[in-house]
Amino acid sequence: MSLDRSIGGSVTAPRIRIVEIDAFEREISLRLPFRFGAATLEKAPQAFLRVRVEDEEGKTAVGAAAELMVPKWFDKNPALTPAQNVDQLRGSIRTAADASLEASAPATLFAAARLNEMETARRLPGNPLAAGFGPSLIARAALDAYCRLAGISFFDAVRSNLVGVGGPMLPGDVDPDAASAVLAGLRPADSIAARHTIGLLDPITEDEIVDPVGDGLPESLEAVIARYGNRWFKIKLSGAADADIDRLSRIAALLDRLPDYRVTVDGNEQFATADALAALLARIAAMPRLARLRAAIAFVEQPFSRGITMETPLGALASQLPFLIDESDDGDGAFARARRLGYTGVSSKTCKGIYRSLMKAIRIRTDGVPGLFLSGEDLTCQAGLAVQQDLALVSLLGLSHVERNGHHYVAGMQGASQAEQARFAAAHPDLYEQGRDGPLLSIRDGRIAIASLGAVGYASDALPDFGSMKPLS
Repeated sequence: MSLDRSIGGSVTAPRIRIVEIDAFEREISLRLPFRFGAATLEKAPQAFLRVRVEDEEGKTAVGAAAELMVPKWFDKNPALTPAQNVDQLRGSIRTAADASLEASAPATLFAAARLNEMETARRLPGNPLAAGFGPSLIARAALDAYCRLAGISFFDAVRSNLVGVGGPMLPGDVDPDAASAVLAGLRPADSIAARHTIGLLDPITEDEIVDPVGDGLPESLEAVIARYGNRWFKIKLSGAADADIDRLSRIAALLDRLPDYRVTVDGNEQFATADALAALLARIAAMPRLARLRAAIAFVEQPFSRGITMETPLGALASQLPFLIDESDDGDGAFARARRLGYTGVSSKTCKGIYRSLMKAIRIRTDGVPGLFLSGEDLTCQAGLAVQQDLALVSLLGLSHVERNGHHYVAGMQGASQAEQARFAAAHPDLYEQGRDGPLLSIRDGRIAIASLGAVGYASDALPDFGSMKPLS
């Protein structure tokens, strides 16, 4: 296998070519409505990619990736319907696939992904998050294919820098030798804490349930804690102060029964000004019944719209709590700009690209600035390939907890064929447990066991049942 020796030090990386891309989708219906920010999600199609790569010796292998096409997150323009939002993401996949297949020269996985991001963004200007959706899927599927071709795990590929982080595609502020050293020092864990998402419509206690689903899975926060034993939580805010205070009080009354817990607070772009957020935080600090919850806040996520975030300094707010950008993290320089405004955290999401997450981790570990942090956030990663690849990434990055919500709003591997469900359950018995209608993500004592994600390939010893899906619309 020919190797590219331009990535720094003695590290080498193979060069591959993407020779085939097939895109599919599968409709997913949520068991519970998921309210985040101004949007309520009840159904959405899940995209699946099957990618064939070829090495310089002509050997080929197939890999895969999956992601829910969530409306009203990538683009919150109220003039666009949810269906138009989903079509944006389909368009990103098609455009990225065309650009990938037009690239004739073999390249490292990292270089191929970076070039595809740039070319897709050039062809789809205006919304970097939506444009990056297709390239992120292709990069994951190509890495999965390479790992299967080489007979190695995702962890081996990244830690040995066989992905090729370096060369001319490396951002100028990242040293290639330092990058390779950081990657070599990464160590995945055997388990990770699940941070449970509390959506804006979610019942807090059992007596708040009005129309029970009755599928045997938890519906209220109270039932979630009883079943899964979570100690980490993510609370969605609406931006309406009185409603937020009332809901936070009900949440705190329940969480305060636990011996210990931590929370993150997600503004989901709902606060119009820093003063509005400051007023809410002041009310929280002044209320004795919210004292434990306030002390448990690890950070506040994306309080302002992406349209004003980079023009809105946090000021005194930054001295009260750590703040993290998510929707505003739409490119290489976003976190650096946000840091000048008082932010110290940035999100990892596979829908933004695995190499962007690696770049963030490298920068945080090499910048020498105390207090900077990376957090794993969830865009409803569904059981199966999507959640496995995200769990592997955040574990390798050294994160101790990750937001997980796909298992709560969707029942297991809903939409997958029985054969696919059986393959994934058999391949990853630590990750899944048998439910009434099929395998479910297993969360015990608030943790997810993930040792089996070290299988050959990108975190999966099984592949989806593409024959049961329809081609991308």
